[in-house]
Amino acid sequence: MKVLDSLKYTKEHEWVRLDGKVATIGITDYAQGELGDIVFVELPEIGVAVTQMGKFGTIEAVKAVSEMFSPVSGKVVEINKALDGDPMIINRDPYGDGWMIKVEVSKPGEVEQLLDAKGYNQLLQAH
Repeated sequence: MKVLDSLKYTKEHEWVRLDGKVATIGITDYAQGELGDIVFVELPEIGVAVTQMGKFGTIEAVKAVSEMFSPVSGKVVEINKALDGDPMIINRDPYGDGWMIKVEVSKPGEVEQLLDAKGYNQLLQAH
């Protein structure tokens, strides 16, 4: 399973990539593997405010339905509409085309509170 050095991670298996004030968010390779085939994703509407570790959507897979939590606070500025027609993009490319939402970050310091790749790998080894 892949863990990218360039990303930050939550203990709930979301990842975030900060580019200026905009954070791209998705679920990790580990999470998609544990869920299995993803059949539906519910994402927030553009303009909705999210808070760090607040629920931003749900993901439904063959094995389970899970809530997703935002790694950062801010306003949703873009959602990945491609997931509507093909949610299994997340299974194929969780760190690329399988991204979920983009958030204009209101508290950039929150990103530093998240796990780096080393910390996330340690979390995975504890499972």
